[in-house]
Amino acid sequence: MDQTLKQTLLDAIRTIPDYPKPGIQFRDITTLLGNPKAFRRSVDELVHPYAGTNIDQIAGIEARGFILGGAIAHQLSAGFVPIRKKGKLPYDTVRVAYSLEYGVDEMEMHKDAVSSGEKVILVDDLIATGGTAEGAVKLLRQMGAEIVAACFVIDLPDLGGRKKLEDLGVTVRTLVEFEGD
Repeated sequence: MDQTLKQTLLDAIRTIPDYPKPGIQFRDITTLLGNPKAFRRSVDELVHPYAGTNIDQIAGIEARGFILGGAIAHQLSAGFVPIRKKGKLPYDTVRVAYSLEYGVDEMEMHKDAVSSGEKVILVDDLIATGGTAEGAVKLLRQMGAEIVAACFVIDLPDLGGRKKLEDLGVTVRTLVEFEGD
């Protein structure tokens, strides 16, 4: 990715200090989503390596992964799988526990969302500690999906999430990085 595009994306992301708690620099992509050029370019950059390949499903992690994942699914002519916090889906689900910074939670998807052998790209807005993404990978693999890649707009490399996914054998694609947390 060229430096001009990288700077366009960085400029489109709002940083909110001390949210959700003191000391955290929250990287908010809602400003990127509201910027037609930055949103379009982000989706294009995430789609580009997989154009012309056989991707069956895009799995988006609640909530911003739904926005990005829906756009990517459309561009790749793939289906879309929502991965949500427990209790939010109306049909039979499969569930996995995942680690949060201060505890454990659960996420789920419909039992029939992916079939064994389907090629899936996992999408979310940001990779930090990797707990949520790791849980989503495990959930998809539990149903027999082949994870082609995990794609994020933002990487916070100091928090180690990318490495956690790569240690699981998942290719990780990100567009921009912010040092620190």
